[in-house]
Amino acid sequence: MKPLFAKGPSLGVRLLVLVVLSVALMVVDARFALLKPVRSQMSLVLMQTYWITDLPQRLYQGVASQFGSRTELVAENEKLKTENLLLQGRMQKLAALTEQNVRLRELLNSSALVNEKVEVAELIGMDPNPFTHRIIINKGERDGVVLGQPVLDARGLMGQVVELMPYTSRVLLLTDTTHSIPVQVNRNGLRAIASGTGNPERLELRHVADTADIKEGDLLVSSGLGQRFPAGYPVATVKEVIHDSGQPFAIVRAVPTAALNRSRYLLLVFSDNRTPEERANDAAQAQEAEDRKNGTAPIIPATVPKPASATPAGPAATAPATAPVATPVKPVKPAAHSTPVVKPAAAKPPTTTTPAVKPATAAPTTTRQREE
Repeated sequence: MKPLFAKGPSLGVRLLVLVVLSVALMVVDARFALLKPVRSQMSLVLMQTYWITDLPQRLYQGVASQFGSRTELVAENEKLKTENLLLQGRMQKLAALTEQNVRLRELLNSSALVNEKVEVAELIGMDPNPFTHRIIINKGERDGVVLGQPVLDARGLMGQVVELMPYTSRVLLLTDTTHSIPVQVNRNGLRAIASGTGNPERLELRHVADTADIKEGDLLVSSGLGQRFPAGYPVATVKEVIHDSGQPFAIVRAVPTAALNRSRYLLLVFSDNRTPEERANDAAQAQEAEDRKNGTAPIIPATVPKPASATPAGPAATAPATAPVATPVKPVKPAAHSTPVVKPAAAKPPTTTTPAVKPATAAPTTTRQREE
């Protein structure tokens, strides 16, 4: 008689099989790209989970906004009006500076973008691993996001996209231990490399000379030398500079300007990926089209072909002028035969030979009179 409940493998065997499978999956995921399609499809399911887990907070925010007191709304409205006026005043100055920058770049025949294209994204999750600083945003490959795309908030750079899924993306923050970014001091242009420390409130500048001109309070901005982050965006503020006489490099610690632990809405920067040659060609074509439109296209001066036509005409004009003068000088004695020779010469060149012969015949007569 068979038992009612069949006896399966023991718990130890099951645990061993699961451990082996887990290790194999981790090795395959780390070494190969075979599981990326599976992860992309899994993200479609997990996106619904993110939406469900975020639903209570969104409901609470909606209810709180609906039942907010009138006094708070009026105060907030006045505050926003004041900030709007201040920002409008700054925008007027910024608009003038932007136009001036555009004109200067046109003079330099450069087409570098002044304002990059950006898109707003929302943070929907964080990596639970405490040793990695990664976040998940609600924009993915379907939205045009690419690997290595810079991400920033209202205060400065936050990181870059390191993994793409159809509707979501993973962003590696600046403070991760595996992340580094080329920066420069905004005060004097000193270049350095800012690396993550694993602490969300601190960055370190590696290999800065002990005699470098850097001090507490300096603003660090992206230099753009890594060709990944656009130049000019705030990265961190120097908090501490330690000089050790026994070490060749100073210890420089900085605080990120972006609110890495508090920002919820982010910006994806779509920078210009053209090469410098392509930018120069596009700028030259745009400038040529603008000149044609304004009627100021460069015109070739009419005096350019004149030297070319004058140079061959000079020797040709001088050669026949000297030839008739030289021919009558040789037969000086037979003066009677000089007249028939002159007639065919005058038929070919119109009038230049006849005046040249007369002084030639007069010259020998005068010399004979003087000899007599």
